[in-house]
Amino acid sequence: MPKESDIFNADELSENELSLRWRQESQRYVTEVNRFIQKGLQDGWENVPESAEPKDKREPMATAVLDAIRRANESGNVDDLHNRFPRAHGPFIGLIEKNAQSLPVVLLLNNGQIVLRIGSPFENGRFVIIDGDKVEPLSSDIISIGRSSNHELFAFARHEGVTIQEGWGGPVRSMLKWPQGNEGVPNGFTVDPNEGPPTITKITPFDTGDKALLVSPEGVFILTKERAFRLLPTKTEMKEHFEWLKKEYPEDPPIYDLSMEHGAISPDGTLITAGHQSSMHFVFDATTLEVVSEIGPMSEYPHFSVFSSDGKLVAFNSCHFYNGMTIGVPTRLLPGLKTEAYEPDDRFVQLEEGSRVYAAVTRDDEFIVGDASGYLRAFDVNGNFRWQHFIGSSVGDIDISRDGKQLVVTTYAGFLSIIDLDTGETDPFAIGTATHLERRRWLFWKNESKPLMW
Repeated sequence: MPKESDIFNADELSENELSLRWRQESQRYVTEVNRFIQKGLQDGWENVPESAEPKDKREPMATAVLDAIRRANESGNVDDLHNRFPRAHGPFIGLIEKNAQSLPVVLLLNNGQIVLRIGSPFENGRFVIIDGDKVEPLSSDIISIGRSSNHELFAFARHEGVTIQEGWGGPVRSMLKWPQGNEGVPNGFTVDPNEGPPTITKITPFDTGDKALLVSPEGVFILTKERAFRLLPTKTEMKEHFEWLKKEYPEDPPIYDLSMEHGAISPDGTLITAGHQSSMHFVFDATTLEVVSEIGPMSEYPHFSVFSSDGKLVAFNSCHFYNGMTIGVPTRLLPGLKTEAYEPDDRFVQLEEGSRVYAAVTRDDEFIVGDASGYLRAFDVNGNFRWQHFIGSSVGDIDISRDGKQLVVTTYAGFLSIIDLDTGETDPFAIGTATHLERRRWLFWKNESKPLMW
């Protein structure tokens, strides 16, 4: 039975009383959760009973706190909002289920502005740019935006094609063709061409400005000025799938849709990683577009890949439900490398175990990944744990400033978090192990009249 002190009507509290209760309960819960997590990290989670996990009692106050956030935004009094009402995820799950929307692309520009897509790749979404407290729409014809690894080029996807521009708003370097959808189809099969642009999971221009990597459920492609070249599904994958379709479903057209599709370009632009739910971890030569490596996943499904900052290591994540494993493969081993699924290799590094990775960035010798459980987790190129920081919900996308001092992170809860890294201060209201401070959290909720700052 709850204690009498735990039973109250949040709507009957003044804002100061609500703030006091919220702060007290937040500090209690966060302190206990951090101790619980520290014990799990030290002793092993198999030695920590689930019953020992602290209970979050803030949910009855969530709606009243949201009202206070709305009032602060209306009055412009948001500077100390986090002090009055520390940020949280768990108490708002019921509200998130009604309001959340995907934020699948986020870019932190060199001048501090933030570019954000609202709406999943499958939706008719929109892009906005955030400058301090202001949120302004970008052109409605933009389907997706990507940036090169050197931060100097941007790819803008529109219905008529992809333009690569020098800098944000700079001159156009090149115009790239969309795939037709029938590239690389094996002999004996006919695939109808696309009627428009594919669904875009991610688009990344090469530093050279003359081509881009397109990741889509309809395939992974290299786009050039003249045409598109298919990487995935490979011709072998297509042939096997189309033959199966012809046998089992002879009336169906030959279609191969990817799930968990992903891809990345090495820092020097010479290698491309790509994969999907039913594939190996593939590595391609960026010039010949030939497969140079096929690496078996260590968990069920290939899900993500990213190169280290110096390009000497490539991290491959594979997943099963919300869990996963990330291995590191030295790029010097890649030419001709072929391993089987679940086959350990002493030349590889186990970078992290437990995370299904949705997004990642690197700085120096560190990988920072965002996972399905709402955590940012950092580890070095040798697999040594560095830190973790909780936001909540599954992470959508991450970007990092060029100096490595600030992160922007989106989640499927409709959160955009701006985080200052390595400040030397510990936030008593943050679940995590590092001295990072979340400077601002935006709520891009579909049933709110405007984005809310928190």
